[in-house]
Amino acid sequence: MNWRRFWAVFVCRNREFLRDRSTLTWNFLFPVSLIAGFAFAFSGSGLDLYKVGVLGEAGVGQGSAFFKTHYIHFIPVVDLPVALTKVERHQLDMLIDPIGRRYWINDEAPKGYVLERVLRGVDAATPVFSKQTVSGRGIRYVDWVMPGVLAMNMMFGCLFGVGYVIVRYRKNGMLKRLKATPLTPLEFLTAQVFSRLWLTLATTVVVFAGTDAVIDFPMHGSYFNLFLVFAVGAISLISLGLIVAARTTSEELAAGLLNLLSWPMTFLSGVWFSLEGVHPFLQQCAQLAPLTHIIDAARAIMIDGAGLVDVSGHLLALTAMSLGCMAIGAWLFRWE
Repeated sequence: MNWRRFWAVFVCRNREFLRDRSTLTWNFLFPVSLIAGFAFAFSGSGLDLYKVGVLGEAGVGQGSAFFKTHYIHFIPVVDLPVALTKVERHQLDMLIDPIGRRYWINDEAPKGYVLERVLRGVDAATPVFSKQTVSGRGIRYVDWVMPGVLAMNMMFGCLFGVGYVIVRYRKNGMLKRLKATPLTPLEFLTAQVFSRLWLTLATTVVVFAGTDAVIDFPMHGSYFNLFLVFAVGAISLISLGLIVAARTTSEELAAGLLNLLSWPMTFLSGVWFSLEGVHPFLQQCAQLAPLTHIIDAARAIMIDGAGLVDVSGHLLALTAMSLGCMAIGAWLFRWE
């Protein structure tokens, strides 16, 4: 490994990207416009579905007429601290303990107020529940979707920024000329990976900081942990792009293969909606995509305050995918 040759290719690729003003601008405008659009579209309280957590085993102590009320989704919960956190963040509109005859609402949640009125109305003859209150900031849809938008923007940048670019080099003969130099495949591929990695992370940090200054996202975890998740995730996505670029000679075929990888990941990795309600088989398939682990880990850190131990499973999966894809890509790589 000659570091001078590595650095020369690294600098060359960075300059090529930074001089392409249209691509550089798109990498910033695309995620910013999506986040701003969601913040505007889902501002306000337009939801009509009430979610009530029920503590304890299903059916135990649920003799109240309140549990027969229509248009309320009753969700069984077993962990009281976790459920209370969801009430604080407006993810649950009310929490009821049928055995202990008590309920919790957030005084700042309008839907919690309505549910309390309904509960006291149906049980007016025999009021059996005592009131408990919590307080906390609600999680907006834009707060929930933002990690997915950032990860999706990373995915497109990593896959096309490596896979498509190397294929273009091969098609226009640049790789053939590089083959005649002392540059080795390891030096070339490593330079491509590190160049795309720092450009992707720099773009992600700038977009996150800029949108956060305006929208003010909740951050219950560590910024360092979040950065680490995005860094490991970017490496896994870049490694996946290397497999496509290893021997492909047609830009059209490369674009088709990259779209075949990216769009299923976009819809099955939980970017726009939770995967809890989809078929279990699709949930299992989603675990094979690096984008799923990036989004789940980022949301756990930002929304739930998870630490590195809590997201270690996602980090291990991303690391294994990175090593496997990088090994396959290096093994398949050909200059011509």
